[in-house]
Amino acid sequence: MPNPSATNDAAHPIEGLRAASAIPEALAQKLAAEHYGLPATVHRLNSERDQNFRLTTLDGREYVLKIANPAEDSAVTNLQTEALLHLAVTDPGLPIPRVFPTMNGAHELAIQFDDGSTRIVRLLSYMAGIPMHAVEGSKMLRHDLGRCAARLAKGLRNFRHAGASHKLLWDLQHAAELRSLVDAVPADRRGLVEDCLDGFEARALPLLRGLDEQPVHNDLNPHNIVVDPANNERISGIIDFGDLAFTARVNDLAIAAAYQVADSDDPLAPPCDLVAAYHAVTPLDAAEFDILFDLMATRMVMTVVISSWRARRYPENRDYILRNNSPAWARLSRVTRLSRVQATRQIQRACRSE
Repeated sequence: MPNPSATNDAAHPIEGLRAASAIPEALAQKLAAEHYGLPATVHRLNSERDQNFRLTTLDGREYVLKIANPAEDSAVTNLQTEALLHLAVTDPGLPIPRVFPTMNGAHELAIQFDDGSTRIVRLLSYMAGIPMHAVEGSKMLRHDLGRCAARLAKGLRNFRHAGASHKLLWDLQHAAELRSLVDAVPADRRGLVEDCLDGFEARALPLLRGLDEQPVHNDLNPHNIVVDPANNERISGIIDFGDLAFTARVNDLAIAAAYQVADSDDPLAPPCDLVAAYHAVTPLDAAEFDILFDLMATRMVMTVVISSWRARRYPENRDYILRNNSPAWARLSRVTRLSRVQATRQIQRACRSE
């Protein structure tokens, strides 16, 4: 994406992807029957950019009909589709959505709607379970998430696609570009946010540019992780590949770990569980260890800044936009009280003990 120093939507493609005119459930139902041969009941799902519908067939099968935002580049939508198809081959057991073809074999449909827009329509499997944020965390669950995240990284390592070169505001490597948006953050929080961005630019960014890069999920937060309702220590789904980006591989781990920081005397113990399990499958190198803690803090800053900015611009969707804002600020406040050197050593010790 272009530098977000400008304020118009064209300078912020993430803003250009606000939900477009609503597609009625009845129309989604018609599309499912007409193109996929699926008579089904339809229920709208919450979404920030696309329009998603949960389908339930008469025999109990469940799917998600995804209708992409018309403002999104079709190459970026295809990037997500092809990544899922690639992962289905490289790691068939990975709990991710599967892409189902239409009756004529296409994995994507370009449909023109009554408002004049053309939107890409896809059918994915519905990942049943409980969102991770709604279950009590455990060491075993974090271990499973760490292993799944590492398998995801391995599965995407050799995936290449022209759409992967798009610039995404949520990509950690572009965190310094958020400085122009900091004024959207409450005044009493801006100092800490700017200090963290200073640290990112001084310590993490120079090393980040030399690390191994590949396509990554880029949004492994607990709203995108589904837990098996019959076994709350097992991940049953990783969803929402909408922020997939080509960036440093370690960024995906930093994002996942950032959401595990605990409100306790040892806030890094839960993320260390996740990192250690990841490291056992996809080992980290010295440089990745050196900046992981900085990247975790930077992700929290990004959540605070971007959500604050978007909530101010779009107050009608404020509650949904800010759902991760307060937890991110609380985690950021806790981790910035830790010594960076001691935090890095704690992460390394956890990985050696696995």
